[in-house]
Amino acid sequence: MSGLSQERCIPCSLGTPPIVGEELKTLKSELSEGWEVIEETKLEKHYKFKDFKSALEFVDKVGAIAEEQGHHPDIELGWGRVVVYLMTHKIHGLSRNDFIMASLIDEL
Repeated sequence: MSGLSQERCIPCSLGTPPIVGEELKTLKSELSEGWEVIEETKLEKHYKFKDFKSALEFVDKVGAIAEEQGHHPDIELGWGRVVVYLMTHKIHGLSRNDFIMASLIDEL
């Protein structure tokens, strides 16, 4: 269990700067394998499942966490696959909330 998964997402304000550079590398190192940082603006992870139903059940669980945390990923669903994208739209980049959500999703 990552320390990040013990935290709660906190709404950020418009003036909050996105996480970049060394802080970004440090936070990414706390996540499980598979999470990729895309252009320092979003996190992305691909998941594979045995069928559509399993993928859909995973999406439902991610949705429950998102509602609980008040921080919602973009999700792509297909037969036997899910892609989760995390970014903080308000700041057009990554916030600590994105890493907290990634850590919580990893615990599913």
